[in-house]
Amino acid sequence: LTYWYTIIMKLKDITLYEDEHVFVFNKPSGLMVHGDGKNTETTLADMIVKEHPELSEIGEPYRFMDAGVEKIIPRPGIVHRLDRETSGVMVVAKTQKSFSYLKRQFHDRQAEKHYTTIVWGVFPEKSGMINAPIARSKADFRKYQAGRGKRGVERDALTLYRVLGVIKNEEGTFSFLDVVIKTGRTHQIRVHMKYKNHPVLGDTFYSPEHPYALGFNRLALHARSLKFNTPDKKDLLFEAPLPKEFESAKALVL
Repeated sequence: LTYWYTIIMKLKDITLYEDEHVFVFNKPSGLMVHGDGKNTETTLADMIVKEHPELSEIGEPYRFMDAGVEKIIPRPGIVHRLDRETSGVMVVAKTQKSFSYLKRQFHDRQAEKHYTTIVWGVFPEKSGMINAPIARSKADFRKYQAGRGKRGVERDALTLYRVLGVIKNEEGTFSFLDVVIKTGRTHQIRVHMKYKNHPVLGDTFYSPEHPYALGFNRLALHARSLKFNTPDKKDLLFEAPLPKEFESAKALVL
């Protein structure tokens, strides 16, 4: 999908909070966090470097080999990331000290992250836990897998979910969920929901057989809130408002 607003967007348009240590952004769906050496589209990292070139050396750059030549892509203050199609709260460090401080929190699983998502089908229980290691998929190395069909190194992955409501209409049956991930594996929520046979609505990568529905033309995954501690020992909690697609779907909850 092409998102026209990434061409004209400014950081101020997506900034929830800023102080001497951090930026907190409400990342829109469709905006990549940083480059991967393959795509040429504008990323959040590009926007940060353009508006704040002094931050270009903060954090850890992405290094990769291309035709035998090492290439480096800046990741200015990027402590964690969201998938391109996922929207919501992200924190970005403004100093090397705050980068190291925040990175340790995420590594030690001290930052608290809540996601809102809509998945296909109905869970038999109101809340639950998915404890299933994730590794690369045997069928497609670009994808990750829980359960059968994995290859390579397996990493522990723990996801907690709570059913907020159910939607039933002519398009199907869906569950509106609050999700907390206790580990930060790539595509963790998407992989675990697929593993439970409740794929995330709009996940055309992991569940191409499921159509868009409920007015969505994007992945129905939103990083709703993030709580963390700053280097000056302040506890901060931020929430990103639900995008309009989620609000419209929420109105259909039984």
